[in-house]
Amino acid sequence: MQLIEKIEGEQIKKHVPFRVGDSVKVHTRVREGEKERTQVFAGIIIAHQGRGLNESFTVRRISYGEGVERKFPLNSPRIEKIEVEREGQVRRAKLFYLRGRKGKEALFVKERVSATVAKKAKSTATKKAKAEKDAAAKK
Repeated sequence: MQLIEKIEGEQIKKHVPFRVGDSVKVHTRVREGEKERTQVFAGIIIAHQGRGLNESFTVRRISYGEGVERKFPLNSPRIEKIEVEREGQVRRAKLFYLRGRKGKEALFVKERVSATVAKKAKSTATKKAKAEKDAAAKK
């Protein structure tokens, strides 16, 4: 097993940490005849599966009113880079329920950054109120 792990370790790429629910741009190299160009596929990560060298993820986007999904092997040499545009906050590992949605509601998942900021603001306000109450009680 150590030999297999060693060979896999050489082929595994360092990648951007992302989670299911994040909006990403996947830059892939596409070969057309003799030329090679970069093509961008932007969408929401709806699934992440596998481990190690066999790791892959599925990205879904709406194109001309039709849902399009594409599955990418994470360690593929064809993937140039993965950019995280928006971090999403979800409670599921697979977001297949987005397939049944129409229009704008199929494009968005609750944003993680704003949720954490709101939680921190709420906890800070609660702590301040409690501190003021304790200070008033001591006097």
